[in-house]
Amino acid sequence: QVQLTESGGGSVQAGGSLRLSCVVSTTTSSNYLLGWFRQAPGMEREGVAAIDYDGTTSYTEAVKGRFTISQDTAKKTLYLQMNSLKPEDTGVYYCAADAGWASNIASMDVDYWGQGTQVTVSP
Repeated sequence: QVQLTESGGGSVQAGGSLRLSCVVSTTTSSNYLLGWFRQAPGMEREGVAAIDYDGTTSYTEAVKGRFTISQDTAKKTLYLQMNSLKPEDTGVYYCAADAGWASNIASMDVDYWGQGTQVTVSP
């Protein structure tokens, strides 16, 4: 069982930065692919970035070079550093975990979701 608790959302002007955090609580020692998804109003949820147990990262094309996913295993916390934010980055951001065999954001099959945190980027 995995519990994911996000924080760090908010409102920022275009060009600004935000850092999202997600505390990962597990009852097992299993390895998980951890990632971030987002959902804009009226749109489907989409994968943003993922990090595997060995530190390998993957990103959707729209955020490459602007977003950085990382984790602090000692603090059991996942991060998403978002720089050069654009209005189209607006949405609810969800922390996610995949207990299967996926290794990147494109193939991630989410087993656990966080509750979501709102990110709003104004022009």
